[in-house]
Amino acid sequence: MIIYNVTTNIHESVHDQWLKWMQEKHIPEILATNKFSSARIVKVLIEEDMGGITYSVQYFTDSKATLEKYYLEDAPKFRQEAQELFADKMLSFRTELEVISEH
Repeated sequence: MIIYNVTTNIHESVHDQWLKWMQEKHIPEILATNKFSSARIVKVLIEEDMGGITYSVQYFTDSKATLEKYYLEDAPKFRQEAQELFADKMLSFRTELEVISEH
C-alpha cells in the first residue's frame, strides 16, 4: 500500500473555509477518481513559527503505478483549484510513503 501524504499549513483567516472545502468537496472529489481507497485528515499538533494551522491529508492507494496515474490524469486540476481558492494563504508539500507493516 502507498500513502500519498499532503501536508498543508493554512492561514487562520481562511482556516474554516479551507477545512470545510477539504471535507465536503476536495477529498470526496479525489476519492471519486477511484485511484484511492480512502483518505484521512489529521491535525499536526505543533505550533509553527510562521503561524497557521498544519494538517496532514493521507490518501491510500494500492500501488505506485496508480499514484503515478493520479499525477498524470487528475493532480493538475486539483492543485490549480486549491491555488485559485487559497493562493498565498496555503503552503503545501507532498510525500509518498510505502506501508511496510502494520501491527
